[in-house]
Amino acid sequence: MLARYRTAVHNAIWTLGGVLLATCVAIVLSNLQTSAKTIAHEIVHAYGIRDPEFARSVGTLLGPALVPGNHVSALYNGDEIFPAMLDAIASATRSVTFETYIYWSGGIGRAFGEALAERARAGVRVHVLLDWMGSGKIDGATITGMQSAGVEVERYRPPRWYGLGRLNHRTHRKLLVVDGRVGFTGGVGIADNWMGHAQDPDHWRDSHFRLEGPAVAQMQAAFMDNWIEARGVVLHGDDYFPPLATAGDEIAQVFKSSAGEASESVRFLYLLSIACAEKNVRIANAYFVPGALSVTTLVAAARRGVDVEIIVPGRHTDAIIVRRASRAFWGPLLEAGVSIYEYQPTMYHTKVMTVDDLWTSVGSTNFDSRSFRLNDEANLNVLDAGFARSQAAKFEEDKRLSRRITLATWRRRPWAKRMIDSIAGWLRPQL
Repeated sequence: MLARYRTAVHNAIWTLGGVLLATCVAIVLSNLQTSAKTIAHEIVHAYGIRDPEFARSVGTLLGPALVPGNHVSALYNGDEIFPAMLDAIASATRSVTFETYIYWSGGIGRAFGEALAERARAGVRVHVLLDWMGSGKIDGATITGMQSAGVEVERYRPPRWYGLGRLNHRTHRKLLVVDGRVGFTGGVGIADNWMGHAQDPDHWRDSHFRLEGPAVAQMQAAFMDNWIEARGVVLHGDDYFPPLATAGDEIAQVFKSSAGEASESVRFLYLLSIACAEKNVRIANAYFVPGALSVTTLVAAARRGVDVEIIVPGRHTDAIIVRRASRAFWGPLLEAGVSIYEYQPTMYHTKVMTVDDLWTSVGSTNFDSRSFRLNDEANLNVLDAGFARSQAAKFEEDKRLSRRITLATWRRRPWAKRMIDSIAGWLRPQL
């Protein structure tokens, strides 16, 4: 009798263990799962950025449509970025919507918390969406202070048993919209690392952008996409979507991408833009780990005579494994004549691409599989020669502070570094 009981208990334990193991495997696999709509074949060069087919393709296949009448102002590093954002928040009279990945404790975190709380106490409707993982270093007092003042604060995808399958899918969007009329996006996070003017390794180099005009409504819609998921509430009306008059001469578009939509919108944008290039492609990106199709597309552009230049972080980086993985895939690019530079003074966190001195894409997107296939991202695209030239000039300025990596230099890497690069490269799908 006792033996049968022990056998039953033993079998039950093994069965339970098997169920738990299967559940863990299922959770891990679901987190590694990427888009169901994967671009598997090269986008061939059929027309250029200046041809009307390009704008139609971007507006139709990517969406929403490119709209005229916008004005985009570039802001560089914390000394320019943070005051502009805080001034905009202080001017709010109706609403503030704010979504970010990084929000950490520190001086600038407190400044934003106080500014948002002050507007809420003044009767402005303030909504803050923080990625649960990216905001892990925020102090509870900052959140409590905002909530006590009336700010609606949500943490995006916290760990819950029914949501563990999506824990790896984060919001990486960086969006601030004030009164539905002024928007900000770019690479900056809310942390002291971004303060200053990139003057030393403790102060990062980054770019952010202020938007006015009809495209602000598209930015607001991108915020609403995740706010509805996080809180289940639809924010609408003139407080959030007021009539928007012409603010400038720039044609622009704000689009979003997410794993939940089972598409690769942001990857399509980058691949199509590069495939349509006829003169030059400049990529400034903090985390550059190109997939096989991205490498093929960049190589094809270089071989048809396009001047392809890329700036990435140098030894000052917050993700050494990304730097190592990136280097594993430089061979074909360098062999095709692509120029790669490593920024020297500090961490390079910029995310800007210009094509043919006409088309510019800025926002939260990194040039890697995580941004292309796993994260929720949002980018501002601008079809304007003047704006593109200004970003090309900034690229050249950054390039002067960078070290070029030649094919010979890349091939001379010590065998130990080659091995580390190759091992890191295996992690490309999750980087």
